[in-house]
Amino acid sequence: MDWRVPLADLDFGKAERKAVLEVLRSRWLSMGKVTEEFERAFAEMVGVKHAIAVSNATVALHLSVLALGIGEGDEVILPSLTFVATANAVRYTGARPVFVDVTQEDDLNLAPWEIEMAVSRRTKAIMVMHYGGYLCNMPEILRIAKEHNLSIIEDAAHAPGSSLEDKMAGTWGDLGCFSFFANKNLATGEGGMVTTDQDDLAEKVRLMRSHGMTTLTWDRHEGHAYSYDVVELGYNYRIDEMRSALGIAQLDRLYLNNARRRDISRSYRDALKEMKGISIPFERHPGISAAHLFPIVLDEFVNREKFMEGMKMRGIQTSIHYPPIHEFTYYRGLMGEIHLPLTESIGRRVVTLPLFSKMTAGQIGLVVEGVKESLKEASLVSETS
Repeated sequence: MDWRVPLADLDFGKAERKAVLEVLRSRWLSMGKVTEEFERAFAEMVGVKHAIAVSNATVALHLSVLALGIGEGDEVILPSLTFVATANAVRYTGARPVFVDVTQEDDLNLAPWEIEMAVSRRTKAIMVMHYGGYLCNMPEILRIAKEHNLSIIEDAAHAPGSSLEDKMAGTWGDLGCFSFFANKNLATGEGGMVTTDQDDLAEKVRLMRSHGMTTLTWDRHEGHAYSYDVVELGYNYRIDEMRSALGIAQLDRLYLNNARRRDISRSYRDALKEMKGISIPFERHPGISAAHLFPIVLDEFVNREKFMEGMKMRGIQTSIHYPPIHEFTYYRGLMGEIHLPLTESIGRRVVTLPLFSKMTAGQIGLVVEGVKESLKEASLVSETS
């Protein structure tokens, strides 16, 4: 469909084209020196010792769970209001996800007090997800983790460049996991990154990223080794040089693009704050957000399907972030019936509006007007009743 305002759009230009062409001219396409440069630059941006590039954020999460030695019989506490990959990465290891509720309608991140109540003798880690680029209450979650001797994995897929108390996403936990999917703030099509300050965890992730091999093809190409050993059950989770080149080019504009996203979010808030029928999460969030998503939560008397259809008829793309994981058929079969009141209520009413750094004032206006008119059409209560 030819959207007047798409949900997301790329900010690609000459720098990205040049970066990929240089890789093609080099004739080295698999993971090599460009990836090493991308890793160094990303680590510097986040402020960590180690950044390990991988093929996507799902495998970043999987490797992080594995690196912590989590497996069969263990439990990991995580939100249900997230993309299914957050939970799937735990299941890949044989461990069990334990879903907890969100904080409130104004804060769609997992609630610290719910985490504390969910801790059991089997709990090994907390996996937070910084919804929409707004960091969770990490000081309180860190306190809980220390008190119960738990590891923390940050699903920071939405949060490259986000911070709280001058501490960046990806540095609060033992490991941070980032996504470079095509709709993300830093986009390479596919791709991801694992960040950590712990040398032993970085070594495990690097080893498992490429078949558990002690040396890489690039090492042998450079004459640093002639053969290799396999010392761990590993995976083919490598990134390639083209995507790493795109990542470097995108990283150069991340700061300005995130700032632009925050400006657009403020414009939305100013225009929508008095509008009846919706609430806007994260109004009082204390950190600096990457502003990856702009969610609104419809009131109970607004029919979401009709609202989204009204936006579609006006050429405005919307989405749902997210259908709760614990309500999916697979996870209901695995875990039985779970009741998370806030997550379920928000999951029925949340709608994501378009947000991307190249949005024009005209497009913002179209979205605002579209919300206003679609709310009227989707209201189950007449204005005179």
